[in-house]
Amino acid sequence: MTRKPELLAPAGSLPVLKTAVRYGADAVYIGGDAFGLRAGAQNFSPDEMREGIAFAHAHGVKVYVTANILAHNRDLAAAEAYFQELKAIGPDALIISDPGMFTIARRVCPEIDIHISTQANNTNYETYRFWQELGAKRAVSARELSLDELKEVRAQIPCQMEIETFVHGAMCISYSGRCLLSAFLTGRDANQGSCTHPCRWNYTLMEEKRPGEYFPVEENERGTYIFNSKDLCMIGHIPELCEAGIDSFKIEGRMKTALYVATVTRAYRRAIDDYFTDPALYESNRDWYEAEVRKCTHRQYTTGFFFGKPSAETQIYDSSTYINDYVYLGSVEETGNHPCSDSNAETRLYPGNTEETKNTLARITQKNKFAAGDSIEIMKPDGRNIRVTVRAMYNGNMEAVESCPHAGETIWLDLAGEAQAGDVLRMQKIAILKNDQEKTNDN
Repeated sequence: MTRKPELLAPAGSLPVLKTAVRYGADAVYIGGDAFGLRAGAQNFSPDEMREGIAFAHAHGVKVYVTANILAHNRDLAAAEAYFQELKAIGPDALIISDPGMFTIARRVCPEIDIHISTQANNTNYETYRFWQELGAKRAVSARELSLDELKEVRAQIPCQMEIETFVHGAMCISYSGRCLLSAFLTGRDANQGSCTHPCRWNYTLMEEKRPGEYFPVEENERGTYIFNSKDLCMIGHIPELCEAGIDSFKIEGRMKTALYVATVTRAYRRAIDDYFTDPALYESNRDWYEAEVRKCTHRQYTTGFFFGKPSAETQIYDSSTYINDYVYLGSVEETGNHPCSDSNAETRLYPGNTEETKNTLARITQKNKFAAGDSIEIMKPDGRNIRVTVRAMYNGNMEAVESCPHAGETIWLDLAGEAQAGDVLRMQKIAILKNDQEKTNDN
């Protein structure tokens, strides 16, 4: 069997990095305060980057830092200073697309590996050879390559040159993500990290001699979102990806939540591990993997270019909205005894409390509304989903509350001692609707 590929997960913030590490990533890619292509992400300050790298390395996980803008003259002096800073921080690799940025990084921090971003349009084996001869360790393949093309690249390049490939996440309408739409329509340059995602907008047609008279842009009467690609998902094709000789399976999503990163990373981790344990085990569990990646926010799924040129069926014509069947409630930050000094606190706990569990509570920073008595899921890194009832909740002032309606609140939860630090909590939307309806009926 071929060598086991790296699983590379995204992180837009320090808490999400820690989630990616806990849920099975072999490596995580992040952005600093400058020079990455996700200006809308929270990104990492130097101190957060140091903490994140230390946490990842303590768990045997690598960290790659993006610096993949297409630089202008005005960027170069600041880039040199930034690479000096990264030299001291010590990430495992830099992700770069621009030859000028590559040259500066090689000069300033030659000890840090360089990975060539998909923005560099890595579409053939001569391009891989070119970058390898200049000192790059890896190149991220253009998303427009098929599995057959990737196999040929692998066969034609030195074995020490690595291939990284996107296997899951949003697909850009423009070639290798090099888009001009955002800059043209809004003045915000996608190649400088400020994309406004105009490919997801709804478009109409206006004839120049009929100003103000708009006509829908339609394809087979299905709608008007003509640039709106489905999301990539290759979790059902792990054997084919491994046989192609890909070294790193990359998940897209530095703008995504901890729930998204936990869900997708865990599913791919288990799929890869199962396949390398026994291909038959992978086949027997494939329904589980595919069901799990549908439990986070996503569009409809496609296999992209891997099996040939996409057809019209890979586009979504009737809506730009996401499918979102589960809601992210928060991640467990710590567990322990409730700090409330009220001696009558136990009388306010949800019925069914026991002496063994009444003070073993979990603290979260709440992301979405839920209430005492709700049925929720605890996502475990090992693949288990434990359904529990919220027996009671307390706010940051140690007062019992019925619900937590305001995002960002510190909330303590009685989950019968099932939660551990790092667990992700989620709730199915249908359960939310059911609970809301029951409460309405009670009133």
